[in-house]
Amino acid sequence: MTEDTNARPEAPGFNKRALMAAALAAGAGAAMAGAGMPAAHAQLLDSGIDPKSVLAKVKKGEPLNVGYAQTPLWFYKDARSGELRGVYKDLVEMLARDLEMTVAWHEVTFANATVGLRKGDFDLFGSSAVYTVPRGLACNYVGPLWSKGSLAIVRKQDAAKYQTIADLDSPDVTFSVNAGASEEQRIPLLFPKAKVTAVAGQQAMAAEPVRTGRATVYVTGDVDAIVLAKRNAAWAHIVDQANPFDKRPNTWLIRHGDPAWKNFLDMWSSYIIANGEVQRLYDSYLRNLT
Repeated sequence: MTEDTNARPEAPGFNKRALMAAALAAGAGAAMAGAGMPAAHAQLLDSGIDPKSVLAKVKKGEPLNVGYAQTPLWFYKDARSGELRGVYKDLVEMLARDLEMTVAWHEVTFANATVGLRKGDFDLFGSSAVYTVPRGLACNYVGPLWSKGSLAIVRKQDAAKYQTIADLDSPDVTFSVNAGASEEQRIPLLFPKAKVTAVAGQQAMAAEPVRTGRATVYVTGDVDAIVLAKRNAAWAHIVDQANPFDKRPNTWLIRHGDPAWKNFLDMWSSYIIANGEVQRLYDSYLRNLT
């Protein structure tokens, strides 16, 4: 059997060919840099990504369309400046920077978030979306980035009457929830004896019937409830604050049928969790809001 000496490092001409190949590769990289091609765009050349994927927008230079609904800590408008803020808002901007994209924001409510996403009004729902099976069938969850439970808020004058979550499962209790939020589906299952009313609009509006006595209890995410109770200390009381219930994944939503976008976001989520950025933002916002 004849040995292929051309494949060996000591073969004549090997070092010359290797140096030429390295020079060509370096020249190509320099050409892309000289032409002003961003690093993220360059990586997509001949990547095999479906041109219909959201991820292909990176190559085309298109903006990232992001839908959001307001909820304290995660995604909200600052009352004084009107500026968008929140843990997930900052993470969306971090994602956009990594992709070298601009962001086009689209405000929606939780009630129409999945409809707008499926229609193509935006490519990512960047607010705090808690997992439910119906939502999972309609849209694709990313990550997840976080997980959280729920807490119940009653009026301070009712605090002695409702000391545990079990006390709320009663025919004389009316839950107020945000229309389209995950609680709208979960509360009838968890508290079958109680009544439920859904309030349209942004999430904080669902607390208003409790404040005015038209409903007994408002249920929302654990941190969301803590922030709301802090801001409404004159009337709001959290039932058994130390023990949030119904803990579930909490993260972003995208459309089904885009595996390249889904796989990229899943790995990006793992990366941003592993380097501690999600926890850092959470701790920072919690300190400032409470």
